[in-house]
Amino acid sequence: MLTVIAIIKAKPGQREKLLAEFAKIVPAVLAEEGCTAYAPMVDAVTQVAFQTTSPDTVFMLEQWATIEHLQAHMKAPHMLTYREATKDLVESASIHILNPGL
Repeated sequence: MLTVIAIIKAKPGQREKLLAEFAKIVPAVLAEEGCTAYAPMVDAVTQVAFQTTSPDTVFMLEQWATIEHLQAHMKAPHMLTYREATKDLVESASIHILNPGL
């Protein structure tokens, strides 16, 4: 099982539009073979001093059975449509593919 954390920085003021585009694809992604989790997340509003916040950032939490499932996901028609729809909303993105550390 792979855990993926994608850190997607929206252009200033565009995060809500980006989240709306994610809402369109979440059901299709969750239906993909090998996907057990796919959730866009944003910073919680708290009063803790140690929290780092990124108001224009969406954090995608994903879980995939295998790297082959993740690679197929990246080529899925709904992902191609999503990338086209969000190309003017996204400033940068980084993707971390993780295994358990212990």
